[in-house]
Amino acid sequence: MISNIALLGFAFLMLCAVWYDVRSFTIPNWVPGVLIAGWVLAAPFLGLGWAGAGMSLLAGVIVLGLGMALWAPGWVGGGDVKLLAAGALWFGWPDALSFVLIAVAAGGVLAVILLILRHVAHLLPISSDRLGATALAQGAPVPYAIAIAAGALLVLPQAQMFAVYTG
Repeated sequence: MISNIALLGFAFLMLCAVWYDVRSFTIPNWVPGVLIAGWVLAAPFLGLGWAGAGMSLLAGVIVLGLGMALWAPGWVGGGDVKLLAAGALWFGWPDALSFVLIAVAAGGVLAVILLILRHVAHLLPISSDRLGATALAQGAPVPYAIAIAAGALLVLPQAQMFAVYTG
């Protein structure tokens, strides 16, 4: 029961991050914060043991460190880095690697789609004021939480934590 709630909570929080990022180009700190707190509460039920929990923590810290290196020059947003690190914490090793790689690939696909849509956005029956507040506006940030959540939801069914939850 607890494992099912934790799994649904993880997926729900990833989708919350998408909602906020699409609407405001920000991910509130409470989303990765609740993900981290949720992992701490769920960890005893995951069957990880001390070594597994340590590897999950290490995966989250490594992703956070690499993400901060990309955030420092302004290549990615801070909220994206925190969300990616919180997701890596939940997936642990080695699933965190799959999660990050699929999220990066999904981010590339998202960027190409946005470039195409931005090129044809003027043809849409939307006022320029309304269009200017969306990701379709020229120069608007990319709501990367879409790619991060896609990576999480695509890896989740094959992840070790999913086997623990459904087992």
